[in-house]
This record gives sequence, C-alpha cells and structure tokens, in this order.
Amino acid sequence: MSGHNVAYDSPRPPRVVVFSLASCFGCQVMITNIESHLLELLGQIDLQYWQLASSAPLPEDYDVAVIEGAVTTEESEALVRKIRATAKTVITVGACANTAGIPGMAADHYYERPIEVYDEVPSAAGNIIQPRSVPSVVAVDDAVLCCPIDPLDFVAVLQRALYGSNRMSSTKTLCGDCKRNGTSCFYGKGTVCLGMVTRAGCGARCVNLGRPCNGCAGLSPDANLDSAREACERYGVSVAEFDKALEMFNQTNPAIKVKG
Repeated sequence: MSGHNVAYDSPRPPRVVVFSLASCFGCQVMITNIESHLLELLGQIDLQYWQLASSAPLPEDYDVAVIEGAVTTEESEALVRKIRATAKTVITVGACANTAGIPGMAADHYYERPIEVYDEVPSAAGNIIQPRSVPSVVAVDDAVLCCPIDPLDFVAVLQRALYGSNRMSSTKTLCGDCKRNGTSCFYGKGTVCLGMVTRAGCGARCVNLGRPCNGCAGLSPDANLDSAREACERYGVSVAEFDKALEMFNQTNPAIKVKG
C-alpha cells in the first residue's frame, strides 16, 4: 500500500466506483448495513458505479475505486490494471482483495484443480489464472482489512481518501490488542491462534468472543514466523497445525513458504 491519500478540491463531488471480483460480496453487504452512515457518506460523493446496487454502466472517468475480491482471471487482472491507471485512489476491501482470501486457498497447485471439477472450463469463467491479491497486481492506496470488513472502518478509509490524511497504517500484531483487552491467551490452553503474526486493527473481536484469531487481516509486516513457531513448540502446540492455519488467508503470501 502506498498510503497516499489526496484530498479532492474539485467543485464537483468525487466520483466513486465499486468493483466486484472473486468474492462472496459479503464485504459490500456489510457496507449497506450501515444505513445512516451510508446515506451521510453518499451525500459527499458521486457514486457512479456499484454492481451490487445498480445496473448503471461504468463511467470512463472516476476518482476513487473500491475493489472487493481476488484476481482470478486474465480479464480481472487487466481490469485491475485499467482501474489503477484511471483512478486517483484505489481502495481494497476485505480479505479476498487484500490477501486473495478464500479464493487464494486454491492457489497452491492451482492449475491441477479445474480439471477436478470440469471436463472443459466454461467460457463464462473467463481465462482463469492462479488466484492473487489486488496489491500483488497493482499498487493500492489504502485498505480495509478482515473478513468481513467492519463497515465503519470502510467509512473511515473512504473519508481519508476524500479529505486527505497523514495517518500511517499500523503494522503491529494482534497480540498487543489482546493484552490491552485483558483477554487470556489461547496458547496456554494448547490452541492455535494467529494473533501473534496477524496485523492488528480489528480490536481482537474474535478473541474477545472466545474464538482464536484465524488471521483474516493477513500477516503483519512485523510478523516473525520463526519466533511464532518457536512459541508453538514451547506451549506444546503443533507447528504443522499453525502453518496449516496460516494458509487460510495467506496462501499467496510468499512469507509462509519460508519456514525455519
């Protein structure tokens, strides 16, 4: 992520478009669930294109592009490159866009998989490629993490895009949030939790509800996987189970292929 947000000072409202790639549309549904905030936000922008909510055609020019979903076809890769060339700001939302997410779970040995399902891949599927994240194809300016996203996080990120911000994205891991929340560690119970390598920012909601972190925000740049594996061994937790858990939302991240 470039983290570069520029306030728009044009006399017209910023033109915003929302694109859907390979995903369940769940993050977009989350956005629609914040009716009062959404209506206020819509009053500040010119929403030109949103497949989930309208059949209006894609405009030639737009300022802010919001992308949900992983890149899984040659067509979607070309579209992402065109979006980057057109938009002043590109925002990715959800695990599928940011880490390849659930589609990315099929990335390993991907080209062996279609023939397990199809004798011949339907033309409607497009020219399929190994699933990948949007940031692995083009530079993005900001991201809304997790699966699904917190809609208020989306509002905050879009506001930064519209009005500018010098706020830097956090790279800390989730364990610090757990300590601040006063929650007990799953490793003391012999349970794998990905909080010590996952990017913070969600407030450790799953852990607060008694569920270990499954890493949907993706690996933190500060994550130390070798140290995490050593911690698993100290607590008697399976390192193989830890590595397997990492693959759910980080299959396409080359960092998990480098094991100590």
